[in-house]
This record gives sequence, structure tokens and C-alpha cells, in this order.
Amino acid sequence: MLLCIVLPTVHSGAVVHMDLTQYRSKLIGNEDERAVSPVIGVILMVAITVILAAVIAAFVLDLGQSQSASASASVQFDSENSTHTTVTWIESDRVDDDAPLTVQNQSGTITVLTDVGDSESFAHGGDSVSVVTTYQGENSTVQTWNP
Repeated sequence: MLLCIVLPTVHSGAVVHMDLTQYRSKLIGNEDERAVSPVIGVILMVAITVILAAVIAAFVLDLGQSQSASASASVQFDSENSTHTTVTWIESDRVDDDAPLTVQNQSGTITVLTDVGDSESFAHGGDSVSVVTTYQGENSTVQTWNP
């Protein structure tokens, strides 16, 4: 296909024909290059659709890791001296019904608090103290205190 443009000239009344075939390949592309962009576009659209479908399926089918909450309770520690501490159960957020708070130090001394508001004094001997309770059938450390 031959492209020609007719441009009038000012000098002579002659009509000048310009051959724009060389510019056509730059503007439109030749036959081999024209199909590349649509093919790449289709491949990208298919890839995006597959990835989007996988993400939506993961949320709908809940394929992600389920996370369970751990026990939560508020406890207050009051040091009486260097060897004795009073522990008070302030609040119960996530604790199984009728599950006590077990207070223990590294040497094995154990104190049990059964209800919110309970308070108990015990000897810790300078060791760290852990408060453990049960939530959804699993034991969890609620708080650790270091004298």
C-alpha cells in the first residue's frame, strides 16, 4: 500500500507527491510487530484474573492460618518486702469459666486465686513469678513479674 499526500507548493503551481511508506512502519508498526502488544496484554489480563481469583478463594474458603486467642487477665503485684509479694486478680478478660489463676515462682511455690478480686500473699524468694490460667482448654501465661 502506497501512501501519498498531495501538498500544494507556493513556488510553482505544481503538486508535490510525498512517499510516506517509510514513516508508516514507525507509526503503525510492521506486520510482525503489531501482534506483540495484544498478546502480552491478554497474558497479563489472564494472570491478573487468576491471581485475583486465588486471593478471593483463600478468603472465602478460609485457607489462611486460623489464630486462636490466648488467655487474658489483669493482675496486680505489690511487694511487701524483698521476699514476699501480694498478688491481686483485678480483671478477667479471656479465662475459662471456673478456671483459677495459678501463681508460681521458679522454686515451685504455688498460690491459687479462684475469683476476680481475690488477693494472696506469698513468698517468692527473689525469683520471678508467673501467672498461668486456662482459656479454650489451653494453659497460657497471663503475666510474668520480676522482683
